[in-house]
Amino acid sequence: MSKRVKLDVLTRSSRQKNCSVGPASTVDTEASRFFKNENDVKIETDDSHPKKKKSSRKQKSSPDNGKAATNCTPKTEPTHPDDESLSKDNKSWFPKNWEETLKNIRIMRQHRTAPVDDMGCDKCADDEAPGPISRYQTLLSLMLSSQTKDQVTHAAMQRLREIKCTPENIVKISEEELGKRIYPVGFWKRKVQYLKSTSKILLEKYNGDIPNNIKELCDLPGVGPKMAHICMQVAWNETTGIGVDTHVHRISNRLKWVPKPTKTPEGTRIALEAWLPKEIWSEVNHLLVGFGQEICQPQRPKCAECLNRTICPSADKNYQF
Repeated sequence: MSKRVKLDVLTRSSRQKNCSVGPASTVDTEASRFFKNENDVKIETDDSHPKKKKSSRKQKSSPDNGKAATNCTPKTEPTHPDDESLSKDNKSWFPKNWEETLKNIRIMRQHRTAPVDDMGCDKCADDEAPGPISRYQTLLSLMLSSQTKDQVTHAAMQRLREIKCTPENIVKISEEELGKRIYPVGFWKRKVQYLKSTSKILLEKYNGDIPNNIKELCDLPGVGPKMAHICMQVAWNETTGIGVDTHVHRISNRLKWVPKPTKTPEGTRIALEAWLPKEIWSEVNHLLVGFGQEICQPQRPKCAECLNRTICPSADKNYQF
């Protein structure tokens, strides 16, 4: 082979090598670019960065978030703002139409024809007797009046007055004689014990007079809150609370004068005193007792004769005008 031919072969071989190197280096360059881009992708998907982007997207895509937060704010207005029985500040409760209802009851009671008007506890004591004796008789009439009609209580007090109704005499007479005098008041046998025990306490602690406060009155045997409040009003001319008996208890619930139904007279008293103006307390018992005796009776109330028939929440809708 000539030198020229050898030279051509070497030249071609060198060119082929150069061609094989070129593409390899190109692949390496592309690979490095690929891995560089892959690293860039990894950086793009780093945990710290996408969450921020994701979070920011959610905030931007939820324009109602602010409104939702506002709706979660506790409400300060009343639960039932349209309820007429609630005041604007939701702190005081008043029955619906209570002033009109009270006015009508006063009109119906203006003639004072109920039994309580002539034979109530304020009519049982001897007006001519000394103060302590008159107050004592008032207390006794209240003790006898429990679960007893006014007519029966008044008659029993008249029989006691025939033997000079004083603490000393009640302590002296026999239980048998006392029982005969007060019969047929309700639970008369038990009341015989109450009258004797109370009379003895009054002689020992109060010199024959009666206590002038609710606590000490209620401490006496057979005396409850109703009796004590009425006694303070009649005997001491002091209004300390509302005397709630079965009539007042029943009518207050019928008229919805209590926020929710009450089960006991004492519960009714607490509910009434919470909203009823204090200047009215002194007339409530006498007013409602007479109303209950004549119109709003326990059985078959005379709704047709009641001036409150169109506004009373418990009125019989089938009555005849």
